[in-house]
Amino acid sequence: MTEPNVMRKDAFQVIGFQFEANLREIEEGELGKKTLARLQEYADRIVNKSGSHVYLIQRYPAKEDFNALEDKFTQIIGYEVSNASEVPKGAILHTIPENSYVTYTHQGPEAELYKTYDYLYGKWLGENGYAPLKYDMERWDERYKPYESDNEIDIFIAVQKK
Repeated sequence: MTEPNVMRKDAFQVIGFQFEANLREIEEGELGKKTLARLQEYADRIVNKSGSHVYLIQRYPAKEDFNALEDKFTQIIGYEVSNASEVPKGAILHTIPENSYVTYTHQGPEAELYKTYDYLYGKWLGENGYAPLKYDMERWDERYKPYESDNEIDIFIAVQKK
C-alpha cells in the first residue's frame, strides 16, 4: 500500500449533474451509476472537456455527527472543462476551489472503497494533523473498472492543517 500524499490543486470547473442522497439511497437507487450514464449520454454536448476522465465530487453538510449512510449529502458527477462557455440544459457548472488535498489511489473493486475512506478519514488525517474540509472527490479515468480487481480510483480529500 502506498502512502497518501498531500498536494495543492488549482481551482477547476466541471460540468455535469448533481443529486442529494445518503449512501443507502445512492446504492439502492443506483443513483451514481444512472447519473454517470446520463453524463456519458451528454458527453458530446459538453464542449472544452479536459480529457475523458470524470470527477465525482461529494459535498457534506456541516454537521458534527455526519453519517453518510443516514444523512443526505450532495454528489456531482461531471467532466472537467477548460472553459465553461456553454452548459447543456439540465446540467450544472460547479467550480472546485484551489485547495490542499490528501490524495490516494484506491486499488480494488469499488465495493471495497469504503475501506479506503475509513482509513483516510478515520486514521490517516488525524495521525498526520489534517482536518477535512467537508468535501472530497474521486477521479475516474481509463483505470476505472468498478467491478474489477484491477480497478483504480484517485481520491482527493480537501484538507487544512489542524
